[in-house]
Amino acid sequence: MVTSEYERRIAARFATFDQDGNGYIDREDFSKAAKALLAEFGTRARSDRGQALYGGAEAFWQGMAGIADRDGDQRITREEFVNGALKRLRDNPDRFAEIARPFLHAALAVAGGGDGEGTVGVEEAARVLEVLGVPGESAGDAAATLDADGDGRIGEEEVVSAFARYFTLPG
Repeated sequence: MVTSEYERRIAARFATFDQDGNGYIDREDFSKAAKALLAEFGTRARSDRGQALYGGAEAFWQGMAGIADRDGDQRITREEFVNGALKRLRDNPDRFAEIARPFLHAALAVAGGGDGEGTVGVEEAARVLEVLGVPGESAGDAAATLDADGDGRIGEEEVVSAFARYFTLPG
């Protein structure tokens, strides 16, 4: 695939992070995503799971800023996002997975209701994706795809791996 096609696809994914649609990604976008997930699943912000989600959102923001905020203004423009993905993540999607892991781990705990197994149902995974900006039908299809063994449950490793591939690899 040509780089320009890859750049176009990565740039389109920028909107998933730009929760308020102001043209850049900042700490507030990560906080808004956490707040929306807590509201969707009826979890209090001051609960252990709520605090873990906000902590994961902050860690995710810090990781993203470290990779993509080239001018240090605490905002990631679309261009910085694309260049960050191209130059720092394309050859190492595991790096992206590791910065996203704390947030995703906490999001699964919120969505799964703390089942203790670190898994969520397909329906809950689709709800998480919708809250994060994936359109309904696409969210359902993506969640179903993550359930590779067909047992109705999706684990953290599947989510983290798929998330990293989606945001760093063309396709």
